[in-house]
Amino acid sequence: MVDLTRRNLMEVSVAAALGASVTGVASAADPDDPDTPLAPHVDGELKRFSSTALGAEVTGPFVFDEGSLLYSLQHPSRDNPAPYDEAGIGYFSGFQFEFDGSNDDFDELSTPQTNAEQQTVRGADGEFTFLARAHEAINGGTEELGVVQTPDGENITTDAFAGTQYGDAAYNPDCNQFVPTTADSTEGYLFTNWENSPGNVSRIPISRTDDGEWEADLENAINIANTEPMRELGGTRINCYGDLSPWTTMLSSEENYAHPRVSLAATVGDIVEAGTGKGRRGAHEFWNRPNPSAIQGAVDDYYGDEAWGIQGYWAMTGVEFLAYYLGADPVDQGADGNTTEPIGDVYPNPYRYGYHVDIRKPAADTPQPVKYYVMGRAAWEAPDIQSDKKTVYGCSDGDSKGIYKFVADEPIDSHDDPMDVAGTLYAPKVTNEEAARELPPAAIDLELEWLELGRATNREVEAWIAEYDGITQTDYLETHAETDWETDLETALEEADKAVIEHGNQDYITDEEIIRWANQYEATGPDGVDPELRRVPFLETRAAAKEIGATIEFNKAEGVDSVDGAGPGDYVYFAISELNDDLSAEEGYEGVGDVQLERVDGGVVYRAELEADFNVSELEPVIVGPDASDPAAVADDALINVDNVLVIDDGRVLCCEDADQFGRSYSNDCLYVYEPPENDFPGRPAEQPGRHAEHPGRGRGRGKDDNDD
Repeated sequence: MVDLTRRNLMEVSVAAALGASVTGVASAADPDDPDTPLAPHVDGELKRFSSTALGAEVTGPFVFDEGSLLYSLQHPSRDNPAPYDEAGIGYFSGFQFEFDGSNDDFDELSTPQTNAEQQTVRGADGEFTFLARAHEAINGGTEELGVVQTPDGENITTDAFAGTQYGDAAYNPDCNQFVPTTADSTEGYLFTNWENSPGNVSRIPISRTDDGEWEADLENAINIANTEPMRELGGTRINCYGDLSPWTTMLSSEENYAHPRVSLAATVGDIVEAGTGKGRRGAHEFWNRPNPSAIQGAVDDYYGDEAWGIQGYWAMTGVEFLAYYLGADPVDQGADGNTTEPIGDVYPNPYRYGYHVDIRKPAADTPQPVKYYVMGRAAWEAPDIQSDKKTVYGCSDGDSKGIYKFVADEPIDSHDDPMDVAGTLYAPKVTNEEAARELPPAAIDLELEWLELGRATNREVEAWIAEYDGITQTDYLETHAETDWETDLETALEEADKAVIEHGNQDYITDEEIIRWANQYEATGPDGVDPELRRVPFLETRAAAKEIGATIEFNKAEGVDSVDGAGPGDYVYFAISELNDDLSAEEGYEGVGDVQLERVDGGVVYRAELEADFNVSELEPVIVGPDASDPAAVADDALINVDNVLVIDDGRVLCCEDADQFGRSYSNDCLYVYEPPENDFPGRPAEQPGRHAEHPGRGRGRGKDDNDD
């Protein structure tokens, strides 16, 4: 546990890092958001590098070997002046990080105050220069950048198809990873996630000119979603952040927010005990409902004042567009966009979405994607594969989600066929929850043990998933309603909805199967469960983890990363965008979760030191955001709602925002650079303050050999 006295003594340096106004400034009196001690707080230095255009979040950061910084302009306001009114990908021309471990390589950027400053992308140094923008013609003019097509080559947009869409087509570029094709890393492919449903990963050839600028070859760019290998996987949905694997491939994470089968803190056991799912059902149970995203409105109508929030219902938008991506015939739609005819020919299997996707053979004419089903199904924001090539940490975004660990039996890239990857999936358990209740979040390290959920091969999990192929929207009605839907669709749909609410969706894994798995797990351990139940923790990862008491109550686990080539003694950083709801002790949530911390709406960045076996067992808070009620004097210079984190080669951490702005004087998201207090980048002299001699490997840069394989 971190010593509270040491934390207090550090407040002077914290104020220097965040701005002199931080220490000693009280938040506005608000009984719903009381002051949390040491919030905001930074152990080290935090420095603003960029503010993005109004409406956009800072996402998809990538730093090239020579130090250039790139990120995505995701969903900017359409009211911004061109070119900042359209999504795109750009880099800061004229700036390179020096990789000396110090934030002295740039002067801090001021807060954006004028309209002109708020409606553009600003950097402390260099000029934001677009490499590519959404909808530009690519692949010889046959595609638009970021836009997914049907098997017949028709763009899937609301202009061409009726129904709901998860985000405007090509409006949400996210993760960027560069795979070099030359020894000097001046040429290669830029892979970019597009956070939509259907999801997408684009590949753009880029190169660095003799004068140090980057150029894109859009003529030869492709949308990998429109290739046969990706379509054969079922495609992807909501491709969020990701990582560059140790074997130099793009890892794209599916942030499938629609995966919760129970809402928020509820468990399947709660439903079985109550004899009804009323008040507890989550979005997954309505996946194959006609017009699935309308379930919230239906529940509101059915139950009135007793209605509840269907967690993840909004992320069901785009599921029917995903069916059209797979080749389904479009059905008739009502004037309000509601489905008036269920899809009965081709429909996506829910268990095929919510995984880390490895884009193998990245430089081939047609890359070969593979999904790591064995790593669990979640709303994955990102993975972080360690240098042992076996240990993977992943974070699942959303309320009452969490972090997970997977450990492969052998190095993941050692298999000729990735379907042969085998390993064990784990969920965390915070073991010092009593101490956590006594101290503010900035003053307590969370101690972890990892609960084994199960072991399988990637091939086994895919076979379990395949058992649910072929289930369509007509099955939802025919399985759960007595009325013939072809005669009276409205009545049949209400009957089916209420049956699913009461007893669960019988087309997929049932409540009873999850409870049987949990009971057998408690009696015999994960290796003793019946063979047909081994699928449960891999296909219903969050529900299974809850049933065995794992700490699945982190709110919006938005990022995880470590320096490339990290080893024992290095840090893994975990970004938790909000510290509230089930993880807090606020009124209305007492006793809901295992861990009861004081509320920090601004979020927390934790770090965990890698042990000899690449395990982590303690989360140390190094950046704590502000309270929601903090005034501009505090909130303007604090990290709020951290999203992506990227550890660069000298051990510094880029921290991106997807923020509620709280008391800020501006409405833009920013990118900050965090310098740890004992950054021991080997290029820094040993006698220089901050050198951490106990761990000479901590914070090292990536060696050239790390990506040779």
